[in-house]
This record gives sequence, C-alpha cells and structure tokens, in this order.
Amino acid sequence: MEFIVEEGKHLDQDCSTLVLPALSIGNVGQLAVDLLISSLRAERIGYLDDPYVLSCVGNDAYGPIPQGELALPLEAYDSSHDKLTLIQQRSPVLKGMMVEFAKNLADFAVDSGKKHVLVLSSLDFGQWQRIDMSRQPSERATNHLAQGLSISKSFKGSLPGQLVCAIQKGSQVYYISSTNIDGTDDDCEKLGWKKLHEYDPAQRGWKYLSTLAAGDALQEGSLPLEDELEEDEDYYPSLPFAALFSCFKAKGLKVTCLLCYCSEGDNIPDAFNLAGAACKLLELSLQYSHGDEVGNWAIPFSWKTVYGPPPDMSLF
Repeated sequence: MEFIVEEGKHLDQDCSTLVLPALSIGNVGQLAVDLLISSLRAERIGYLDDPYVLSCVGNDAYGPIPQGELALPLEAYDSSHDKLTLIQQRSPVLKGMMVEFAKNLADFAVDSGKKHVLVLSSLDFGQWQRIDMSRQPSERATNHLAQGLSISKSFKGSLPGQLVCAIQKGSQVYYISSTNIDGTDDDCEKLGWKKLHEYDPAQRGWKYLSTLAAGDALQEGSLPLEDELEEDEDYYPSLPFAALFSCFKAKGLKVTCLLCYCSEGDNIPDAFNLAGAACKLLELSLQYSHGDEVGNWAIPFSWKTVYGPPPDMSLF
C-alpha cells in the first residue's frame, strides 16, 4: 500500500486517531464516515493505493460546486482541530484478500503514528439471534419514524424535531475493543453500548484471524467465505471488520469496532446513529459544522442523489 500526498498538503502527525469504515450490509460504515468528513470539515490530504482494492472513480462527494476533483477508492482526510484522520473506502476488496488488505492498513496506521483506530461497520439484521427486549420498543419507534418520514427526501429543509430525536437516540450500538482480552471496554460500557456477544477470542474463526494477522503462513481460503458458512459462529469472524480488528490489534494498536444491526434499504438513519456513536466515544464537537444541516450534522452533497432522482409525477 502506497500513500500519495496531495500537492501542498501533509499528514498531520498530531492526528493520532484513525477512523475508517469496514464494508458491510447497507454501506452504513461508509455513510457514517461520509457524514463525519462533511460535518467536521475534514480536508482531503491524499489517497492510498492498494493492489487489493478494486479501482473506481467518481465525482467529488462533498462539494456543491464542481472543482474538477475526483473521488478515488481510498481517500485520507485530516481534521486537525479534532486530531483525527479519516479514511473513506469507496470500492470493495478483491475476494479472498481482505486480511492482506487489513495488514496493509495496519502498517499505514503504525507508520503514520496512530494510537487508536475506530472501525465503523454494520451487521446483518437476519443474523440477530438474541433480542434485547428492553431496547425493542425504542428500536421499533425509530424504524417506524424513519419509514414514515424518509430522511433522504427532507434534505431541502429541516427535519421534524421528533425524527431528529429518534435519529440521535438510534438503535443499540454494539462494540468490540482490544482494551481487554474478552473484547470489553469500560468507556463503551459507560455509554450504554453492549459488547458483541459473538466475539470470542477462543472461537476457531477468531483464533484463525489472530494467527493470520500475526503473520503465520496460513492460507486465507481455509476460512469459509460468508456465502459458504455452515455455522452461525463463523459469520462474524468472516466479516471485514473482524479482519481489520485482528490486524490492527496484532500491531499493538488500540482498536475499537462500533457496530449496528441493519437491513438493506434506506440506511441513512443507521449512518446517523453510527456517526453519533463515534462522536460520543471520541468526544467530538460538531458546533462548527456547515451546509445543509440536521441538528449539527452537515449533510454530504452526494446524499442528495443517493437514491436517484424523484419519480416523474406525470406518470401518475
């Protein structure tokens, strides 16, 4: 992996925390990072070139006025005010190469002086086996509000206060952390989040990832792919966030994964929820945000067309 710095810019060595998405269902991690970059007014400082990431190119995701800037597969942003570096990933990793990609990212994090890595990702709601009854009513209320008042159609004006409140409250956030061997973290627990029950460092999938991340010569293909799994316990260690967690941890970095369950569809409420969780953990302030705002959030310009243009009403 090569880091290419944009002309006249540099990687701020004081930015000791790295935030990045792990690709998963609904692209929630990527949407959350989009929201953080826009709201924190982070500056793009360069991009990462990795052989295991598919090539792609697109228009600038954040600027309302075209300036000839292109969006690339792996971009690096700095928010010097918050001592934070963010990486946005816009295309998937080649099949079977996730661990190698994670190793490369871990090397970049170490070389650039990062101390804490925060990974944002989502989990398939269909895999949710253990329902927390104490959270169920609020989650239903949030989902009904989001379905009844589509956020993506409200960016031209302000959102109703009740919906903003529902977004801010959100659904249950889960986490795993390298702070303790069992994946627990006191700071996360104080925020009311729950450790992902399925994280068990002694389970075969997690043990395999730890061994692979440590550099032992094993074939990654020996771990079942997500669409080949036969046991529920193998689902979680097969996901991208698990590879990232294991490789950052193997490098001696503090790493925290924030996760939420969701389904494919309008996942913007989930992105608000996950980005809000990141702000709480990192104690970030959004009071200086700008642009089309929801509360203190600055909506990325690219979200205006995330679901395409509205239907031609002359058809009805």
